Amino acid sequence: MVKTMKINWKQKLTSRKFWAAVIGFVTAMLVAFGVNDLTIEQVVGLITAASTLIAYIIGEGMVDAARLNAEASTKDKSEGE
Repeated sequence: MVKTMKINWKQKLTSRKFWAAVIGFVTAMLVAFGVNDLTIEQVVGLITAASTLIAYIIGEGMVDAARLNAEASTKDKSEGE
């Protein structure tokens, strides 16, 4: 029987280690294919900018969800009294 692992994409996309690995892999591939240094720097900059934006959006979504859950929990407790 084969176990399948579910990937937690929120955690992956907000992980600095994940993005460092992506940048390292892409940089190595670009070097291996003989891409010039300026293009490599531009690609790394683009990945870094995109990863920052993605992590921010997901992080803010998680904060908003936690706030809504806390408000709902507080509301439920006050209605039960």
